[in-house]
Amino acid sequence: MACYKIALNFEDGVTRFIDCKAGEKVLDAAFRNRINLPMDCSDGVCGTCKCRAESGAYDLGSDYIEDALSEDEAGEGLVLTCQMVPSSDCVLSVPTTSFACKTGQQSFAATVAGITPHNDAAIVLELDVDAAAQAPVFLPGQYVNIDVPGSGLTRSYSFSSAPGERRIGFLIKKIPGGVMSSWLARARTGDRLDITGPLGSFYLRNDERPLLMLAGGTGLAPFLSMLEVLARAGSQQKVHLIYGVTRDLDLVLVEELERYATRLPNFSFATVVADRASSHPRKGWVTEHMPADMPADGDFDVYLCGPPPMVDAVRRHFDETGVRPANFHYEKFTPNAVLKESA
Repeated sequence: MACYKIALNFEDGVTRFIDCKAGEKVLDAAFRNRINLPMDCSDGVCGTCKCRAESGAYDLGSDYIEDALSEDEAGEGLVLTCQMVPSSDCVLSVPTTSFACKTGQQSFAATVAGITPHNDAAIVLELDVDAAAQAPVFLPGQYVNIDVPGSGLTRSYSFSSAPGERRIGFLIKKIPGGVMSSWLARARTGDRLDITGPLGSFYLRNDERPLLMLAGGTGLAPFLSMLEVLARAGSQQKVHLIYGVTRDLDLVLVEELERYATRLPNFSFATVVADRASSHPRKGWVTEHMPADMPADGDFDVYLCGPPPMVDAVRRHFDETGVRPANFHYEKFTPNAVLKESA
C-alpha cells in the first residue's frame, strides 16, 4: 500500500514528518501520529483545520462548504486537512505552533565520523546517526541545533547532506575562540553529539521554474543539500548558483559544485570574492554578477542564504532594478546563530 511523507511546518519553526496512508486524510494521519492539528468539526464545515499546501499533489474532494474553503482559497493552495487526501509527498504550513498541537522538536544523537578543516575558513563535520535512531528526515535547506558538549550551549547549522542519510554533514565557519570551533579542535572520532531538529522555513520547494541560488560563505551548506536532492531527482530545471565570499581562502568545496555541474545538465555556478585585491576573475559583491539572462518578467525563484548585509543588499538590488522574482526565499545568519530570520 502506498504511503506518503507529509511535512508539517509549524509557526515556531518546528517541522514534523508523518506518514499518510493511501486514501487517508491528513488530519486522521496526524492524529494517528499523535499530533493534534487544529480542528473543530472534521467535516469540512468550520474551516478550523485550514493550512497551506506548499508542495505536493492531493485531492480535496467535494464534501466541504464554501464558507470553510472558498474556490479562490483552494486555488491559492489552501487546504482543509480534514478533507485533504494526498497522492504524493506533501509539505504543509500549519498556522499555529507545535506546542499548540501537542508536539515538539525531535531529538536524536550522532557520533563524530570525520572533521575536515578547509584553510582557516571552515570545517566540514560529518556525523553518523546512532543505530537506534531513525535516519533524520528533513527538507533540503533546513537546519538543526547541536549541543556543544560541556558548554551548556547550542549552535545551529544547516544540513549540507541529503535527507534520509545515516551519515549527515555540516559546513561550519571556523571562528577563533568560538564555542563549536574550539570543541571541534579537540574532538575525536566517536564523540557523541545531541541534536534537535529539523527546523526552519528555508527549504527547497518544487522546481517549477528556473532557480537562482545565492550563497554567502558557509551559507553554501543548504544549497549542497538542495543540489543533491535535485540531482537524485533528475531535475531538468535551469539552476544557477552564485557563491560569494570575502577572501580567496573562504572559497571551499568548489569541487563539490563542479561535480554537480556534471550531474545536473542545466546547473551552472560562479564564484565571487569581495576582496578587491584578490586575483580572482570575479571580484565584488554577488549583486554585481547576476546572470545576464535572468528573466525580466520575474519568472524565476530565488533562494538566498548569507549574512544579513548580503541579504539586505540583494533585496535592495531587486527593488532598485524593478525585478520581482516569482518567489524569494531567504535565510539570514550570523557566525554564532544560523537561521535567525527566514522568509
